Amino acid sequence: MAITLPLGFQAAALAAGIKPSGKPDLALIYSPFPLQWAFTSTENLVKAPCVTRNRSRYSSGQPVRALVVNSGNANCATGEQGIWDNEDFAGAIAQALGIVKVQDVLTASTGVVGRRLPIDKLRAAAPALVEARQELVDPAAEAIMTTDSRSKVVAATLRGGARIIGLAKGSGMIHPNMATMLAFILTDAVVAQETLRGWWGKIVESTFNQVTVDGDTSPNDMAIVLSSNQVYCEERELAQALEGVAQRLAQQIARDGEGATKLITVEVTGARSSRDARVAARAVVRSPLVKAAAHGNDPNWGRILVAIGAAGVVCDLANLAISLQGITVYQGSPTPFDPGQLSRQMATEELRITVNLAAGTASGVAWGCDLSAEYVKVNAEYTT
Repeated sequence: MAITLPLGFQAAALAAGIKPSGKPDLALIYSPFPLQWAFTSTENLVKAPCVTRNRSRYSSGQPVRALVVNSGNANCATGEQGIWDNEDFAGAIAQALGIVKVQDVLTASTGVVGRRLPIDKLRAAAPALVEARQELVDPAAEAIMTTDSRSKVVAATLRGGARIIGLAKGSGMIHPNMATMLAFILTDAVVAQETLRGWWGKIVESTFNQVTVDGDTSPNDMAIVLSSNQVYCEERELAQALEGVAQRLAQQIARDGEGATKLITVEVTGARSSRDARVAARAVVRSPLVKAAAHGNDPNWGRILVAIGAAGVVCDLANLAISLQGITVYQGSPTPFDPGQLSRQMATEELRITVNLAAGTASGVAWGCDLSAEYVKVNAEYTT
């Protein structure tokens, strides 16, 4: 079902010829109104020009008007020329939109590292992209995909009528601090930019930074929230709804990991702090041994216990408990269970692992996916 954008937003998509497949690879999000925004990006020391440029723009505190995204080319590690290409990319869209200040156009790129952006193709496509603006989000959500098997869109409506639409891409090179992911959340709710920025880092920390597929962190990822400030709402409800949309997008990214056959949710309770809980949950869900066992429906709880130990968080080993699909398999020592029956219960599209650290009252969740032979195949042939 096609999903309409919040008030004050338009989107567009087309194929500019970046992807060899000929699929859509250029997307635009635009508003005639100044957009309040908040931004987080990769912690990788290698950063694409789109990331460094957006960071610089963010520090100014000024609103923006548009975001343009290309998929299929990361425009990363391309030297000084890559910086100018990224600026030209923004400039071409600003000119086509009639936006005076090129700084009002944010950029994002995703794809193969080390190849120059085909800027001539992007310049040529800019007028048609602007002309293709519409009120639906679906084409843009499809155009930002790379190895994703499906587009990722989440919608929410608040009591007063304000709406939130989130779109994201991400499938491989996914790990906290963020991942090879782009996430854009749009809302027409009225909210001060300072308030939005105060919320956003915490929301990202508990959602997108709790996703891991393979332990690698991209140089291009970013998460941006944009508000057109059209509909009044209650602040607490808005903050909760934004986190809910971000969490559902994070789960969709984890579920769509390259070669994945199941979503893994790791919930850690009884932690000394929420940070410990998040660290422990990520440690379990990123373990290749845990992920391989999940793929084979093998209730090998020892791998979970060892991952917790390696995480270095405070726990009471004498009382630490582990459950798979709601069945306790360890509580200070092995507990009796039927391995065959539990293996059959694990043979689903969702696997839930619960760990009680028995050290406090804090909790945290992380999401990931199983590790299959298909993951190796996808990444062995990525550029060839």
